Amino acid sequence: MKLASFHYSGASGIGVVLGDEIVDLGAAAPELPREMTAFLAAGAPAREVAAAATEHPAARIPLDDVVLEAPIQRPPKILAIGLNYADHVKESGMEPPKVPAVFNKQSTSVTGPYDPIHLPRASHVLDYEGELGFVIGRRCRHVPAERALEVIAGFLVVNDVSVRDWQLRSPTMTMGKSFDTHCPLGPWITTADEIDNPHDLGIRTWVNGELRQDSNTKELIYDCFALVEHLSTAFTLEPGDVIPTGTPSGVGIAMKPPKLLVAGDVVRIEIDKLGQIENPVIDEPQNTTLI
Repeated sequence: MKLASFHYSGASGIGVVLGDEIVDLGAAAPELPREMTAFLAAGAPAREVAAAATEHPAARIPLDDVVLEAPIQRPPKILAIGLNYADHVKESGMEPPKVPAVFNKQSTSVTGPYDPIHLPRASHVLDYEGELGFVIGRRCRHVPAERALEVIAGFLVVNDVSVRDWQLRSPTMTMGKSFDTHCPLGPWITTADEIDNPHDLGIRTWVNGELRQDSNTKELIYDCFALVEHLSTAFTLEPGDVIPTGTPSGVGIAMKPPKLLVAGDVVRIEIDKLGQIENPVIDEPQNTTLI
């Protein structure tokens, strides 16, 4: 299934995308939670009800008539991974990490798959990072890699937008990775049962139609299953947690000369079988200031 969060006719809900339509689960199965994290926490029984609900033609809405939102509005945790493609390590001029390089993105950085990315007033050193992300589907701890797929609800496209000067001034990187609007997610969660091998998916990023990143998830240094094992060694993973797995080579800061994002740019990221997200870059609006 393709599980989406959307806004339609003045209300938000969750649904199942079928071709060019979306099944409104609030209408087709009103007993289900109407928020994605709660839906995922409800487990396999909720997914079975949702699958059955797709047979209700009256609950279908043309996809063009809804606004797709970030599938997970406020993830409990965003646990991102740095330097996880060998080619990106090389272009960064750094050594490959001996263990996964984990950093947090704050949940307030999340934005929708087609919403604007803000060029912040605090810095113009703005960059893109196309990434495969996965979403945790059940509460878990100490998960061995060979059982990791049991706790992954599905996969999505992520742009790990980065404010490079803020990122590099602190070893934790969190400030430079967590500006508002700097974690576009979507366009939906493709459930794990639909992806035969998440570690053999083409991943591509365009800026204004120019192909900047063109790689494959088979180039991951630490794959999704190894990351589940590593992260769950330290802390409990929860339904709705999002793990962006790292970006391949081709980021703007590494180009000669650098090609950083400016207002008016459009960033499109596509991953095989998962769809695409596309976000325009705009100057940070004045209404973000507390007056």
